[in-house]
Amino acid sequence: MRPRKTILCVDNDEHSLSIRKVMLETRGYRVIQATRGRDALEIFAKGGIDLLLTDLVMPELDGHDLIMQIKAMSPETPAVLLSGRVRNYDRESVADVFLSKGNCDAAALLERIRILLIRKPGPKRAAMATAVPMPVSAAS
Repeated sequence: MRPRKTILCVDNDEHSLSIRKVMLETRGYRVIQATRGRDALEIFAKGGIDLLLTDLVMPELDGHDLIMQIKAMSPETPAVLLSGRVRNYDRESVADVFLSKGNCDAAALLERIRILLIRKPGPKRAAMATAVPMPVSAAS
């Protein structure tokens, strides 16, 4: 059995957050929730997050700024930006996908997440710290 992918789901609306959590967990994902962008940054810094799913409009640190800070730490981490208030996101974003809550159903969201996680590169292997020793010739 392959390991479950972990999604960090961020929204200041706890009802929406719990609905997304149930939807994602029933599809086999592990979900970590945060209701504030600052909390999400702390969670992300601990590691183990495969994808960020965040609402756009939140107090203190909005979804756009959250994604910018996450991408600064880990550019390869896929990020999905959701909004219920904005239909077209014209501001330049580092989000991999922008979805309007009103125009996107659950199946479309799940498909976007699935595709982003397939494309995500695997963990980078640490460079070898020491050089491979060369065999010693018998003539030495």
